[in-house]
Amino acid sequence: MGRYYTVSGKPTGSTHTWGPTIRDLAARLRGLPPSLGPVRLIGVDGHAGSGKSTFAGHLAATLGGAPVLHLDDIASHEQLFAWTDRVMTQVIHPLARGESALYTPYDWHARRFGASRPLPAAPVVLVEGVGAGRRALRPHLALLLWMEVPREESWARGRRRDGTEQREFWDGWVAAEHAHFASDPSRPHADLLVLQTPRGYEVLPGPGSTPGSDQSVTQSDGPSALW
Repeated sequence: MGRYYTVSGKPTGSTHTWGPTIRDLAARLRGLPPSLGPVRLIGVDGHAGSGKSTFAGHLAATLGGAPVLHLDDIASHEQLFAWTDRVMTQVIHPLARGESALYTPYDWHARRFGASRPLPAAPVVLVEGVGAGRRALRPHLALLLWMEVPREESWARGRRRDGTEQREFWDGWVAAEHAHFASDPSRPHADLLVLQTPRGYEVLPGPGSTPGSDQSVTQSDGPSALW
């Protein structure tokens, strides 16, 4: 079992050890070798409704405002998962050259792509969404995180969040996501697993982590602390 840490660095129990805060975790990400030109690209994957956007937002804030690419902006009704060419052309290739990316976010209500949006080639860039750890993207990632929430629980959260008006969409999404992960699974390649607990987030080594590495970090989510 790895170490457990809180946001303040205080031990959470008699068997837990003192350790770094989430700021130290952010420093660790900054210290990774660049994986895409000058960028350390960090993937946050998991089932729809598993809390990827919220977690990525907190992590980006801890990193001092790291850019976040939401894959919901890359996908579309017609291409729920067939968006590899778009993300490679609009995002991966420019970042690899050390240039700011320029992508066209999809409007899920208007059902069309909008005006171009920049994504700078920052030291750390987060890409979050279902499929962030897909086969085509993994070679460009410095680290892959997986939100460890069962798919049925994740999908139930998503359905509650989006309401009955999105019921038909969710029926199609569940089938599409199931097919995607059956052919191109992300979790077996995850370096870290992110678990949600009553105290906040617990981060543990994933199936794709290096054997023997100590990568466990727990975030305390108290009322006065946000990482």
